[in-house]
Amino acid sequence: MSVFTIDEVKKTFTNGEVAEEVLKGVNLSLKEGEITALVGASGSGKSTLLTIAAGLQPASDGKIWFEGQNINLMNQEQIRKIRASKFGFIFQFAHLVPFLTVEEQLTLMLDVSETKLKRQEQQREIDNVLKLVEMDHRKNAYPSSLSGGEKQRVAIARAIIHKPKVLFADEPTASLDSKRSKDVMQLIQRLTKTLNITTLLVTHDEEMLAYADRVIKMSDGLVS
Repeated sequence: MSVFTIDEVKKTFTNGEVAEEVLKGVNLSLKEGEITALVGASGSGKSTLLTIAAGLQPASDGKIWFEGQNINLMNQEQIRKIRASKFGFIFQFAHLVPFLTVEEQLTLMLDVSETKLKRQEQQREIDNVLKLVEMDHRKNAYPSSLSGGEKQRVAIARAIIHKPKVLFADEPTASLDSKRSKDVMQLIQRLTKTLNITTLLVTHDEEMLAYADRVIKMSDGLVS
């Protein structure tokens, strides 16, 4: 079932008097329990499309439908609430808070997402998610003591701790070696299926496409 639909989305950037149309009317539907991968050359528009879909920047034209609402018509506070409660984000780098333990990183995310769980319930959710990403033995560790792969596993745990409907992953393996990249993608694949998440992945690594249910190629601001 499609839960997220991108309808004729366009994006134009203006630099002085020069206008550059980066997205030229993109149509795309994302389904529950599936990983949709966006691939394409640098400048093809794939990262721009992801950030627009995630509400991180507005489209110049078009509609982005999620749960019956057009995100592109929402104000900043409405978008913020959806991002905090319904969306999860994984980026190339983990961006963990250096002075917080693994457990505290997830507690902070639960507080920001306004899940309104009591502390005991939060602890239970944190323990469950850390087991899912195989990091429960490191819950008291600080980021400085974690390997690159471990940091990304914590970042994934942080992205799903509030049970998002949609997961946006922008080059999640770009900073990792081949083995750790495969481990991270296997984890994202397993969580997408187990938790029935809708995952939109941007990657330049063709080996990672094996973990996607659909591969969408972007070229000159269009999909094929």
